[in-house]
Amino acid sequence: MEESPLKKTPEIIERIRELMEYETAGDPVNGTKWTRKTTESIVLELKKLDIAVSPNTVAAFLRELGFSLRVNHKKTAISGNATAEARENRDKQFRHIKMIREQFSSNGDPIISVDTKKKELVGNFKNNGTAWNKEAVLVNDHDFPSIADGKVAPYGVYDVTGNHGTVFVGTSHDTPAFASDCLGRWWKNVGRQNYPEADKILVLADNGGSNKPNSAGWLYGISENLCKQYGLSVTVCHYPPGASKWNPIEHRLFSEISKNWAGIPLRSIETMLKYIRTTSTKTGLRVKAYLVKKFYATKQTPTKDQMDSVNITQHSVFPKWNYVVNPI
Repeated sequence: MEESPLKKTPEIIERIRELMEYETAGDPVNGTKWTRKTTESIVLELKKLDIAVSPNTVAAFLRELGFSLRVNHKKTAISGNATAEARENRDKQFRHIKMIREQFSSNGDPIISVDTKKKELVGNFKNNGTAWNKEAVLVNDHDFPSIADGKVAPYGVYDVTGNHGTVFVGTSHDTPAFASDCLGRWWKNVGRQNYPEADKILVLADNGGSNKPNSAGWLYGISENLCKQYGLSVTVCHYPPGASKWNPIEHRLFSEISKNWAGIPLRSIETMLKYIRTTSTKTGLRVKAYLVKKFYATKQTPTKDQMDSVNITQHSVFPKWNYVVNPI
């Protein structure tokens, strides 16, 4: 008699988790996860591993892993004559990122996912979510920035392989210089201790914000803070526009932080740092947090001579989204 799938639950869940590794997106606030794979396609891939289950059983396992069924929302504005090309480019970039990730993973080289979490007002403001309290916590009835004690930009670096997060809470502007400085700080404080033999690193980033691919300040900062400072070769792959929720940091780090401080007014930077540092999961996530008081001016652009010193090699696939910054 064939063994019941229920008796092999841990094995099946682990196999499904591996299949979802490069096919998962997630909401950074509520932790909802979803995938482009259908239950039928997962059934076929499990069959290749000699695991026979039904689509309904796969759906149950996906729910156990935190995935949810989602409906379509008409919220994305795109030009009608570019949709087919945009979809093809998006899928092509996803496939390219998957290939590069597999190369780095097989060699044991570090893979990090980076982004800036939603900027937060510091003060007695409402924080979405619920918390166990004897009575309701009273907060300001309006979220006016003018009455805040400050506004901070939490820049995150998530170690995909090590399941470790580092958040740099900046009190100034979220600029390319700030983002690249955070990468340098991460390697100095965390990365080189965890990967002492590494001479290259993969960075997964969104297509906008302080780490957007066409930012001279971002490219120059990587060159200065990682390549020249530590001799690292830095491969950067950007997710397509509108695909930021597929960036691992969103559903593996930011969503967990949001859940940890849900319903807690972030009345001080110390409170914010405390809840970031105490974020953890059953799968072993641990998080460090640092306060960055350095001032970063906006609209700062490297000079031509500075950019001439940056050694960049572009990939043949979407060269603006995929490139390597090398030491000189």
